Amino acid sequence: MDLKIKDRLALVTGSTQGIGRAIARALVSEGARVIVNSRRQAAVSDTVAELSRNGEAHGVAADLSTAGGAEKILDAVARIGPIDILVNNVGYFEVKPFADITDEDWFGMFELNFMSGVRLTRGLFAGMLKRNWGRIVFIASDQSAKPNPGMLHYAMTKTAQVSLARGLAESTKGTRVTVNSVLAAPTWSEGVETFLAKNAAREGKSIERMRTAYFEGPGVSSLLQRWATPEEIAAQVVFLCSEGAAAINGAAQRVDGGIVRSLF
Repeated sequence: MDLKIKDRLALVTGSTQGIGRAIARALVSEGARVIVNSRRQAAVSDTVAELSRNGEAHGVAADLSTAGGAEKILDAVARIGPIDILVNNVGYFEVKPFADITDEDWFGMFELNFMSGVRLTRGLFAGMLKRNWGRIVFIASDQSAKPNPGMLHYAMTKTAQVSLARGLAESTKGTRVTVNSVLAAPTWSEGVETFLAKNAAREGKSIERMRTAYFEGPGVSSLLQRWATPEEIAAQVVFLCSEGAAAINGAAQRVDGGIVRSLF
């Protein structure tokens, strides 16, 4: 299928591993030009080198947990060209009991997971409206709809993304700009693997046992009954970035493996 995004310029944040890297790869495979981002220059350079074998890729190393980092990216992308597609993917998760989540934890999670998207969208949204074409996608989570009591600060940021996306979509009425969010399933990424490996070592279990145990506990309602792959999430995201998804706007698209028990 031709998604009709050839030569569109896309910015994907947090795109040197996991879901973000899979999205960047998929966009390049569709002929889009892609700007990748990470805090670490080495990771950015490695990803740009890989993607450049199949298309046009650029990279900007910046810490998006700060306003200065967002400004650095906006300055850099302005020199490359107007952004057609913005995928607000950057973020991190943490498992911590509510009583142990400090003010610093709350604000730190909010700055990276939520405010990064606010700042970049604020800098790029008006240009999309002026040019009358654009796609903005926020990578939210099943936690947006079913907050885990062991990671409430993370769930809070993911719910906020859905609300922001819907509100921004109201400003696109009658244009060819769309703003959506994606409720991603529990996904097997480098971050998840590292987290479960630490837990496995502490509990004296194999990582494979930890991997399957999730679906006996927090993930018991999943219909997929396995971790999604980054590529499976990326497929839906790239479609939302396409010309063919023009009628999808203000939506919270579920790619959650059926883990959320809800009709709507």
